[in-house]
Amino acid sequence: MARYQTEEQVSSKTRDETREPPLYRVLLHNDDYTTMEFVVEILMYVFNKSPEAATAIMMNVHRRGVGVCGVFSYEIAETKVDTVHNLARESGFPLRCSMEQE
Repeated sequence: MARYQTEEQVSSKTRDETREPPLYRVLLHNDDYTTMEFVVEILMYVFNKSPEAATAIMMNVHRRGVGVCGVFSYEIAETKVDTVHNLARESGFPLRCSMEQE
């Protein structure tokens, strides 16, 4: 029987710095058709905002044309954007939501 010798090496290098994953802002965009009440409901349901915080964000969207709903990791931000779009379409509103890297 032939004997095989294997040599194993273990890498002992450690990474000194860990990078945090990039974060993304989720934005709501103003339009002339989506009701303010629906926007507040979306902010409370999808983004877990209090009625007061949801109203403040909704007013920001109304006055400035865009408002930040929250900051999340990529996957969570993407899911929230999709959820907003689905709920808006089901309710017949053209509400637009987007995400941008922070």
